[in-house]
Amino acid sequence: MAEQSDNTVVNQRLVLASASPRRQELLEQIGISPDKIDPADIPELPEKGETSLRFAARIAQEKANTVAARNPGCYILAADTVVAVGKRILGKAIDEAEARKYLGLLSGRRHRVHTGMSLILPDGSTRVKTVSSAVIFKALCPHDIEQYIRSEEWQGKAGAYAIQGLGSLLVRQIQGSYSNIVGLPLFELSTMMSGNGFDIWRHSALTKPSDE
Repeated sequence: MAEQSDNTVVNQRLVLASASPRRQELLEQIGISPDKIDPADIPELPEKGETSLRFAARIAQEKANTVAARNPGCYILAADTVVAVGKRILGKAIDEAEARKYLGLLSGRRHRVHTGMSLILPDGSTRVKTVSSAVIFKALCPHDIEQYIRSEEWQGKAGAYAIQGLGSLLVRQIQGSYSNIVGLPLFELSTMMSGNGFDIWRHSALTKPSDE
């Protein structure tokens, strides 16, 4: 619990509306271990004419709303990461053939990675933010693509690659937040949470005295 300036007590319990181990690992980098992991498990399909930015924000908000209904009075954090080439949204490849297609589209090109974040506060109000980064792939030869497909790292990844793994061998340059590309922009997240009453320093296991 934390006390606000008006002497009301704010619940510091954090629920992460995601089963993504990558997002959990990113939170651990800043010493935060969610009190509960409660995946939303909702359909993630773009609406007709929906932009990639709007899609990422909407899905994050829908995830947060779903989980908040089960966990009243807590901080609820949800996120959705989208890979976009022009106006085309690349989701998670369903099979090797689609993964090859996605990697071929990304080869030698610049694309965008958007992460929508939704934070529902203990009082039920909502904050939504979208962060974008740019990624430039090297020109991929057939051998590069086949070797990456064989690694199976593409499975379950937006755009069919993971920059934090072997996918780093495919990336020539990034512009913007690296952690955003992995799945959670830590600087922007910490700013949003701290600005809405969540005491990150107090919550962080990295800053607690060892005898606590």
